[in-house]
Amino acid sequence: MAKFRNRIKKSAKQSRIILANDYLHSTQKLEEKTIRNIKTLGNYLCGIKLNFHLLLPLGKKEIKRITKTAHDFGIQTIADIKLNDIGNTNIVTSENLFELGFDALIANPIMGSEALRKLVQFSHKHENGIITLCHMSAPEARESYELSVKQTKLYKLFLDWAIKRKVDGIIVGATYPDIIKDCKKKIKNSLDIYSPGVGTQGGNVSDVINSGSDFLIIGRTILNSKNPLQTIKKIHSQTLQ
Repeated sequence: MAKFRNRIKKSAKQSRIILANDYLHSTQKLEEKTIRNIKTLGNYLCGIKLNFHLLLPLGKKEIKRITKTAHDFGIQTIADIKLNDIGNTNIVTSENLFELGFDALIANPIMGSEALRKLVQFSHKHENGIITLCHMSAPEARESYELSVKQTKLYKLFLDWAIKRKVDGIIVGATYPDIIKDCKKKIKNSLDIYSPGVGTQGGNVSDVINSGSDFLIIGRTILNSKNPLQTIKKIHSQTLQ
């Protein structure tokens, strides 16, 4: 099996779009809707992200059917659980998620640099990926990710850890293009930048791409659209300009 970074770059005709399939917990027929999204939008996706709250009501069989369908369409699957615990718990959690067919998971580096190293090492052993938070897209993210720690902003410390521990990618919100630029300068091509927040939260496709993001994580803008296929086609064309 190829490494996760290589797999996602080859997925679905080199699309930069990852669908954040993050429905409300009250949504009925989650498995059916998720699989339909994959089949309908798959040609314009390189990945699909399933959040913690979406995984909870689904059983193992349902999740495996979703990940298998995604793989049948050449799409990578990301478990967005913001993993952050002691080393052994992180490993056990990752092992379970990988057995369910996930290709990568999103982790919170606040767990510490050494715990992150062990998590990345375990994931890479199974040819899977780790994407860590660097700076989230929500407006209130400034309150935490830009706190000064050891005379540097927290997101810069997280960036240093991501580089040092050889993670596969970092999350930097599309709503902070200047921070994307700063991160891109430092990482060069050592890892990829994943940016949520396009559309509904105010992020602009062109600004994000020009700032250096490699992948766009988009959810409500597509899911809540009257015509999701038309919407994703439009966004996809903007990423190619």
